[in-house]
Amino acid sequence: MKSKDHGAGAGDGGGGDVKFSAVRHVEISEAAGQRVDNYLLGLLKGVPKSRIYQMLRKGEVRVNSGRIKPTYRLSTGDRIRIPPVRESVAGAPMAPGARDLERLEAAVIFENDAIMVLNKPAGIAVHGGSGISFGVIEGLRQLRPGERLELAHRLDRETSGCLLVAKGRAALLELHAGLRERTVKKRYAVLVSGQWPRKTRTVRLGLHRFVTASGERRVRVAQSGKPSRTDFEVVESADHATWLRARPYTGRTHQIRVHAAASGHAVIGDAKYASGSQQRFAAALGIRGLCLHAEGLTLSFGGEQLRFSSPMPDDFRSGWEALRQYRDALGSKHGTQRDQR
Repeated sequence: MKSKDHGAGAGDGGGGDVKFSAVRHVEISEAAGQRVDNYLLGLLKGVPKSRIYQMLRKGEVRVNSGRIKPTYRLSTGDRIRIPPVRESVAGAPMAPGARDLERLEAAVIFENDAIMVLNKPAGIAVHGGSGISFGVIEGLRQLRPGERLELAHRLDRETSGCLLVAKGRAALLELHAGLRERTVKKRYAVLVSGQWPRKTRTVRLGLHRFVTASGERRVRVAQSGKPSRTDFEVVESADHATWLRARPYTGRTHQIRVHAAASGHAVIGDAKYASGSQQRFAAALGIRGLCLHAEGLTLSFGGEQLRFSSPMPDDFRSGWEALRQYRDALGSKHGTQRDQR
């Protein structure tokens, strides 16, 4: 996104690792529906997310002299007032190393002149920021220095699987339109605790996003939250876990994870929303990562119907095998006890 900065410039905050900006007025000269919170997160890379959302809540950030919500979508000609803010230069994303770049290059499962699809590895954020040295997009921009690359959507840091990246503004516009109109279909593989009831096919619960005092993004179920829908399908069941296929109809933050947890069946390995006993159960089986994988994407792009799938990661399969073995071992133990009786 191009913009004109009409501010007084950035001053020195008195130290080598912090700069303090004056009030800035930024005029958007090229925009296509990007949310103002995402724009600020990209512009103010050294500022904690909690501070950015605080500025928006308090009305310190203004668009065309008026208060706006974090979800406000920018338009060409919008004039944004950005208040003075301390930016940590040391907190800016660093360049990824050679091994990281090799890993990202190997993750590309499709690429043409307009888009790229990756099988994002778990543990890599989609973009760098507060406390994160670099993300997928910084690595891709280093791998493709002459191309204008933009994330079309996001995956949680611990979620693996299909990630769409646009090459240029026109492609980003088309992908965003597909996401808004729900012609982009996403399919996830997910392991949850307990036996998911087969009659529960759809979860509709309003979701409210908030930021904790430490700046961590969280989501909770709330009547006043944004309408959200996830469709679930049982793939395989065990005594203490279920393999599900999840299709989010809406695209809210942490949607699948919160809908699963609110239904009493948190995602295996979810450190945010699983209960303490659920987390201990997963750890006892050696499952350390989040068992959530974006296994497929279907979209209409450039007049074509495209389908992409990403192979299941080893950690996901080994996690399910551990759950199956636990079931078998438990059944064998109970059988032995019955024989003794």
